[in-house]
Amino acid sequence: MSPGTPGGARLLTPTLSILAGAATALAFPPFGLLPGLLGYALLMGLWDAPAPERRLKSAFWRGWLAGTAFFLISTWWVAEAFYVDAQDQGWMAPIAVALLASGLGLFWGAAAALYAWARPRGALRPIVFAGCFCLFEWLRGHVLTGFPWDLAGETWRAGSAPSQTASLVGAYGLGWITVAACATPSLLTLLPPGTRRLRGPGGRRENWIAVGLATLSIAGLYGYGLIRLAHTAPVSASAPWVRVVQADVDQESKYDEALFRSILDRYVRLTAQPPSSPSGRAPDIVIWPEGAIPDSVNDYLAPDSWTRAAITGALKPGQTLLLGGYRLEGPGDPPKAYNSLLALRAKDGGLAMTGLYDKFRLVPFGEYLPAESLLAPLGFKKLVHVTDGFDPGPPPRPISPEGMPRVQPLICYESLFPGFVRQGSRIGGRPAWIVNVSNDAWFGRTSGPWQHLNIASYRAIEEGLPMVRATPTGVSAVIDAYGRIRPGASLGQGAMGVIDAPLPPPLAPTPFDRWGETIFWSMMALSALVARYVRMNRDVATTV
Repeated sequence: MSPGTPGGARLLTPTLSILAGAATALAFPPFGLLPGLLGYALLMGLWDAPAPERRLKSAFWRGWLAGTAFFLISTWWVAEAFYVDAQDQGWMAPIAVALLASGLGLFWGAAAALYAWARPRGALRPIVFAGCFCLFEWLRGHVLTGFPWDLAGETWRAGSAPSQTASLVGAYGLGWITVAACATPSLLTLLPPGTRRLRGPGGRRENWIAVGLATLSIAGLYGYGLIRLAHTAPVSASAPWVRVVQADVDQESKYDEALFRSILDRYVRLTAQPPSSPSGRAPDIVIWPEGAIPDSVNDYLAPDSWTRAAITGALKPGQTLLLGGYRLEGPGDPPKAYNSLLALRAKDGGLAMTGLYDKFRLVPFGEYLPAESLLAPLGFKKLVHVTDGFDPGPPPRPISPEGMPRVQPLICYESLFPGFVRQGSRIGGRPAWIVNVSNDAWFGRTSGPWQHLNIASYRAIEEGLPMVRATPTGVSAVIDAYGRIRPGASLGQGAMGVIDAPLPPPLAPTPFDRWGETIFWSMMALSALVARYVRMNRDVATTV
C-alpha cells in the first residue's frame, strides 16, 4: 500500500505523529538527541495538514498520538514504583503507565485542536504553534496540582549555554522560544510549488527569512548562555560545607523490618565518617534524603530512644542535620501525616529542632487521592501508601535554621514547578540556597532520576541560587546557581557514599526572580496577536 493511496495516508499520518512525539522525547536528557527537536517541525506540519471538513478532530488525534508517544518515553519509569510491591501492585504498572501517558497526551491533543481552529497561514504560523503548544504546557503544570515533567524548555541539559535563558524567562518562556524556533523548518517542506506572496504573510521568501530568524534565535540562546557562564563567581573560603549522605537503600528494603537497624546504621556511619575536604574541615550541614529512615520521625526521634541516640552520636556539636521524613500530628484517628524536612542541630549532647518545613505540593495518586469520595470505592486508595495519604503543609516559604543560611526546601515533586521558590521568597524573603530532598529510590535504575536531576536544576538557574540535592539511591549532587553540577560533587545511581563540598554562592536576583512569568505571558500575547492577524489576512496569498 503506497502513501499516495487513502489507506496509505491513514497509516502514514499516525506513524508520523508517533514519530514526532518520540523524537521530541528523545531530545531530553538523559538521551540528549537534540536533532529530535525537529519533531516540533513535523508536529506543526501534521497539524497544518488536516482537510477542512475534519480539521479539529483530525488535529486532535494527531496531537494526542504524538503526546502519548512522548509521555510513554518520558514517564515509563513510573512503572517501577508498582514493582516495589510487585505481588499486590505489579499488575497495575502497565495500566498506570498507559493511563498516565494517554491522559497527559490529551494536553497535546487540545493544543493541536486549538491550532487547527486558529487556522494560521504563512511564515508567522510557528509563533501561533508555539503559543498553542505552550499554553497547554502551562495548563499541564497547573491542572490537578500539575505535572510539569519534561517541559519543552527543559529539553536543554541544565547548566548548558541554552539553559541559561531560563534565568530570564523561566522554563515556560524558554519552551516558547524552543518550540517556535524548532517548528520553523516545517515552513520549507510544506510550501506548495509555485506559491508566492502577493501581500501579507505566506510567501517563499518570508519562509526562508523565518527560518533564518529561528536559526539566529537558537544561536542567541547559546550566545547569551556562554556570556553568562563566563562570569561565574568563585566559591568563598568562608562558605559553609555540606555533606550529602547517599546510603544506596532501595525502596524494597524499607519494607523489611529486619533491615531497619542496618539502614539506620548505614546513614549513621556515613554521617560520622571523617571529612574529605582538602582542609579536613568538618561539614557544617549534613543532608539526608526524603524518607531516609523507614519510620515516622515521631518514633525514631522520640526522647530516650536508641535511634535518636545513634543519630546524635553521629553528629559533631554545632552541625545541623537536614532530614527528610514523614511525621504525624494531631489527636485524630488517624492523625494528620506530613511529608516534612526537619533541621536538627547538635548541641549540649542532644538534638534541637531549629527548623521545620511541610511539603506543600503533594503528588496526586502517590501522596493523596484526588476526588477521594469517587475514586476510593474503585480501589484507587491502594495507590496511596502512607495511612490515608499526606496532608499539605502551608504555602512554601524559606526556613532559617540556627547556624546556617536561609534555605528553601523542595521535597521531591516540588522541584518540578517553575516559580515555586519565587513564591516562597515573596512570603519569607529570598533564600541563599535551595535544598532538594527526594526519594527517587521508587524509580530504580531508570531514566527517571536523571530526568528529575535535570528538571530540578532548572530551579537553580531560574532563581540564581545554588541547590543541594539528596536522594537515597542517586542522583545526588551539589549544583551551582547556573544549574551545573560542581566538579566531583555528585553520586550516581546505585552508589553509596557522601559528597563533601562547599556551598556555592548565590547570584543577584535574576529577571525571572523579579518578574516571574510576565515575559512568558507577553510571548503568549504575541502568539494571540499573530493568530488574530493571520486570520484577518488568510486570503491574501494565492497560487500562480
